[in-house]
Amino acid sequence: MAKSKLVKANKVIENKVTTGFQKISDTVVSGYKKVEDSVVGCYTKIEDKFVDQYLTKDGETVAEAKKRLKQEQDELKRKKH
Repeated sequence: MAKSKLVKANKVIENKVTTGFQKISDTVVSGYKKVEDSVVGCYTKIEDKFVDQYLTKDGETVAEAKKRLKQEQDELKRKKH
């Protein structure tokens, strides 16, 4: 009987520890994702502003300029190899 009480008590402790860990893990991951999204969003805004300001040609959108720049980089890489 004493053994079964210990087993039950251990099971209760196990469940509480596991549940607590999962809550902490979810909170940390959620916080990390929010920070990551914020940083990536800010970087993208800065990148778009830079491309718009310095790298676009007349009448070219930011997206078109990024695509053109990527193609130019790919061509340079192919020429080097």
